[in-house]
Amino acid sequence: MGTVLVRVARLAFAGLAIAAVVAAIRVTGSLADFFSYFTIESNLLAIVVLIVGGTLDPHGRRWVYLRGAATLFMVITGIVYAVLLAHAEVGLTSPWINDTLHRVTPVVMLVDWIAFSPWARGSCRAALGWLIVPLAYFAYSLLRGAAVHWYPYPFLNPMHPGGYGRVVVYAVVLAVFMGLLALAINAIARWRAPQEQTAP
Repeated sequence: MGTVLVRVARLAFAGLAIAAVVAAIRVTGSLADFFSYFTIESNLLAIVVLIVGGTLDPHGRRWVYLRGAATLFMVITGIVYAVLLAHAEVGLTSPWINDTLHRVTPVVMLVDWIAFSPWARGSCRAALGWLIVPLAYFAYSLLRGAAVHWYPYPFLNPMHPGGYGRVVVYAVVLAVFMGLLALAINAIARWRAPQEQTAP
């Protein structure tokens, strides 16, 4: 019964996130800009993870790795929003959409990861591999921003006071912060995993 409730909850929260993304798309001015927000990209991955987890609930090592990545990206989304973007313009004017994408889904993914152990022991090096995506996103945002003169987040915008030096400082601080988060999320899985199970 407990497993059924967990699956139903995953599907319900996936449905909420889908509704928020669809509602946000309806008021967006540019689809290219819309899908260039890390918030949207991380929520889309979270939706996939929640739907698959709610329907199939796989436990393979590759799936656990993907689930960990989705959890990390959503936690990054939630914390960066709370610390740097809560009072900034991020293209979302509706409170329920904003709360769903920046607060509810990150908490749901983290609680799901903590409470319902993936039962896999990943290495720290593998966990740091999750950082490839946000670092690639950072590079993409700078390159696209230079081409179209639009940046998704203020801390990525070199046209603000401080220029690229300010952006580099943010990048270094965020990279270290994300690395620590990746290790913490991996540590949760290692702590909950059976001792006899080893990493790939």
